[in-house]
Amino acid sequence: MGMGKDIRNLIAKRASREIKNGMVVNLGIGIPSLVPNHLVEGVHVFFQAENGVLGMGSTPLTGEEDENLCNAAGYPVTTQAGASYFDSAIAFGMIRRGKLDITILGSLQVSEKGDLANWIVPGKRVPGMGGAMELSQKAKKVIVLMSHIDKNGHAKVVKSCSLPITTPRCVDMIITDLAVFEVGEEGLVLLELMPGVTLKEVKANTNATFTLSPKLS
Repeated sequence: MGMGKDIRNLIAKRASREIKNGMVVNLGIGIPSLVPNHLVEGVHVFFQAENGVLGMGSTPLTGEEDENLCNAAGYPVTTQAGASYFDSAIAFGMIRRGKLDITILGSLQVSEKGDLANWIVPGKRVPGMGGAMELSQKAKKVIVLMSHIDKNGHAKVVKSCSLPITTPRCVDMIITDLAVFEVGEEGLVLLELMPGVTLKEVKANTNATFTLSPKLS
């Protein structure tokens, strides 16, 4: 089931609240790429891309794209003052040395233990895992942005992933069109409901065990 532009931006805006001044952040394709458009004014962040950019800005306006400047997914980006360019080896060196404060990724499924499954559906053609394996292992915080259910109506927040796992027990936070979860040592904690969403809806569309934040109890 696809999501409208407004809902995708709602998820990205919520994710932007997790980003603090001075952080180095890597963004996956899809909804995560919308996050820079929602940063609070005055917050200066270094967005990093695996293809070799540090200091990406917001999405360029239509007609103002630079054909030589794109993110790892090939989409046009802008840069901020102080941005720098380097090769992919250095970009992955930054990731593998644990220099990223946050990575924000899309996903196909996330388990209640924080297992991430975001690189392949068996039998479907995909270009490859990309940088997700390194990012999800090495970033200090892993945030997943995704729809709460898939196009067939199946839950994507699950007790155990049925799809091939990218990295086990790596996800710290899940933000969907229905809710925000924290993944802790004791399992999933429902932190927030998205505007207009009820707890009953979240329970009906989540195939995992979770507890409630004190704010929702």
